[in-house]
Amino acid sequence: MPPSRPERWLLAGGVLAALAISFAITSDRLTWSLEVIWAMVGLALVAWRWQRFPLTRLLCWLLALHALVLIHGGAYTYSLTPGGFWLQELLGTERNPWDRLGHWMQGFVPAILARELLLRLTPLRRGGWLTYLVLAACLSFSAFFELIEWRAALVYGADADAFLATQGDQWDTQWDMFLCLLGAATSLLLLSRWHDRQLGVAVLAGK
Repeated sequence: MPPSRPERWLLAGGVLAALAISFAITSDRLTWSLEVIWAMVGLALVAWRWQRFPLTRLLCWLLALHALVLIHGGAYTYSLTPGGFWLQELLGTERNPWDRLGHWMQGFVPAILARELLLRLTPLRRGGWLTYLVLAACLSFSAFFELIEWRAALVYGADADAFLATQGDQWDTQWDMFLCLLGAATSLLLLSRWHDRQLGVAVLAGK
């Protein structure tokens, strides 16, 4: 059940417009590039493979939402996002939590992506192994992203501080990976049945 053509244009157009606006308003082009590169690559890959491998409507909307979270963080840097300050006031946190939201989304959305790829491209069916592999994929990507942040810190030095967004938290890396895992688990609990309906009986049966 892929999105309709108008939906596809709406989602792609919204992400492209957000990218253009964020590029125009950002004051830190290095951080912007490091943060939004995932959204740009993801959009290009989906467009390139769409004719042969269209994604479900649920996954497309989730990917667009994830892209907007990344773009907002890239435009302002994660520690200075207006959305994060709003959440900080709402939740009463000591720090801007937009990076926490970003890492939670790093599990919540890729969990459905991994689930869709595993069910459509491998003999794996629903069950414990599918759940385990989806969680493992999300957590491994989170760890890989932390390695990218480490490398960026080595290469760019103090210029990478906004990209790291640790905000003085010595346990920021551990929090990032934990929140990714929590997001992935939440996604599987809340969205698996909805995702099953969109995948259809044939996919779930392995046909």
